[in-house]
Amino acid sequence: MSQHKLLKTETRQEVNVDSLFADIDTSIVEDIDLSDSIDEPKGKIKNYKVTTEDLLAFSEGGKEKFRLFFNKLKAIGSHKIRILHYGDSQIEGDRVTSFLRQRLQTQFGGYGPGFIPAVNVYNTVTYTQTYSENFQRFTNFGGQSLSTKRYGIMNSVGRFTPEYSDSINLDSLEIVSAWMEVEPGPYGYSRAKTYKNIIVHYSDAFTACEIRVWKNGELVKTDSLIADGKYHKFNYALPDSPGKIKIEYSSKISPNILGYSLEGNGGLQVDNIAMRGSSGTFFGKIDQGLAKRIYDEQNVELFIMQFGGNAVPYLKDTAAVERASRYFKGQLNVIKRLRPNAMIIVIGPSDMSTLIEEEFRTYPLLPLFVDQLRKVTKEIDGAYFDMYSAMGGEDAMAAWVEKGLAGQDHIHFTPKGASIAAQKFYDAFMTTYNKLTTVNDSDEE
Repeated sequence: MSQHKLLKTETRQEVNVDSLFADIDTSIVEDIDLSDSIDEPKGKIKNYKVTTEDLLAFSEGGKEKFRLFFNKLKAIGSHKIRILHYGDSQIEGDRVTSFLRQRLQTQFGGYGPGFIPAVNVYNTVTYTQTYSENFQRFTNFGGQSLSTKRYGIMNSVGRFTPEYSDSINLDSLEIVSAWMEVEPGPYGYSRAKTYKNIIVHYSDAFTACEIRVWKNGELVKTDSLIADGKYHKFNYALPDSPGKIKIEYSSKISPNILGYSLEGNGGLQVDNIAMRGSSGTFFGKIDQGLAKRIYDEQNVELFIMQFGGNAVPYLKDTAAVERASRYFKGQLNVIKRLRPNAMIIVIGPSDMSTLIEEEFRTYPLLPLFVDQLRKVTKEIDGAYFDMYSAMGGEDAMAAWVEKGLAGQDHIHFTPKGASIAAQKFYDAFMTTYNKLTTVNDSDEE
């Protein structure tokens, strides 16, 4: 039997998308009452469908970690909790995350999109960012890389000068200026467009660096970054609505700008950290001490890892599936070491199609890869959300493309498809939340 026939039926399966998502509600609740000084929800809402589908799987150990996380979420009040949504190009441009963020912040409180890259190179619905031409992007997942590996937690860094050696003669260098400008995107969701702080996360500032903040064209703050080489945060508290914020730097040697965070004073932050081409195998390659410090200081309580799609086309046999799964498990264990009490949810690959005998069919080894990822995720006491099954299973992608829910590449969701996928995840997440925060354990299934 040929590889293309492995694990496959003879003809393409027909998936009825209309019936599959007939009761999925992707309408957004827009509650933007900002009268309170503390970011708190204005009452619990239930914009989700209670589901009995087995899409979110976890072990007994995972169940207890979930319970701990959900209890913290339930009692969030004015505290701040972060959810980091790492992923590949499926979440690029704040797709999936933006919809999920609006749902969760409306449910539990919180404002702002959270972390954004120092140098954003993709169109993003939630915010608009521009920067001076001398700002260069360094990444840990392809392209130009940092020699120090001090990427922080976003795995990308912005610099406006090269990395110089310690022996460089400072007198030979001139002061260089660079800037970044950001404002809420016109099509972003209400919670993300409303924030009260813009925070610069930086490290490796070894020479004097002046920072100036402009709001809607008016200079509102001038200060200096701390030049001791360590990780620091520079916070500008907005007196009113965000508007257009410009941050300008002047220094002989650029610090590492690890990213910015746009957020409220409390509540839930849901951060989109998209890495095109990545398979989620970067955690062992970053500065562990710096990453741990930021995770701890930012109170990261949940990691959502949406990966797998970039590995699928290269899985040639079952041994390759097992190797890829084991390697990914090692990355999950790095997260556990860095943030032992945090919950981890893996969102596995969605259905992906390739041409097989002139028909778009599911990649032959994708179902086995899903099974293996679910297995290793449960072994590290995480939870696995089965996006492949949520879409409809085998050959579902072809139906999603026909309905305008996915692109012609038969890989990526359209905005409408991304909202449906996010809602399916949210339904499973909130169903589990209700089960595990019920006082009477007999109510659990």
